[in-house]
Amino acid sequence: MSLKTQLDADLKTAMLARDSFLCDVLKGIKSAILNQEIASGKRDEGLVDAEVESLLAREAKKRDEAANLYDQGGNTEMADKERREKEVISKYLPEQLSEDEIKQLVIEAIASTGATEVKDLGKVIGQVKGKAGNSADGALVAKIAKDQLN
Repeated sequence: MSLKTQLDADLKTAMLARDSFLCDVLKGIKSAILNQEIASGKRDEGLVDAEVESLLAREAKKRDEAANLYDQGGNTEMADKERREKEVISKYLPEQLSEDEIKQLVIEAIASTGATEVKDLGKVIGQVKGKAGNSADGALVAKIAKDQLN
């Protein structure tokens, strides 16, 4: 089942259960997907699952950043809401790799690219993200790669 089909089915279930929070989150996700389809000129054929996963990863990251900003501003209620939204979105993403698994991928990427300096960071991150896809957090990959190259 494609991610879009799963989202539609889950939205229908949430509507029947009268779960307004889940309905709002899923409608927001569907809206973001529709906006991306229109922007990409893929309205008729739709986005493939990999593109939807990438969009969901961006949406989850937005929720995380918003929660941090709300925390800094002292608004814990809104921060909690953003975190709950991120939890819902994360259910549709592939399981995230552990820090050790990412470190192993970074070490392999450094060996295969011949990277020796921080200026080679882009090559290493690109190769790791190519292998891991959306199952590896980009910020964590960058941090680990930078540590390994120093």
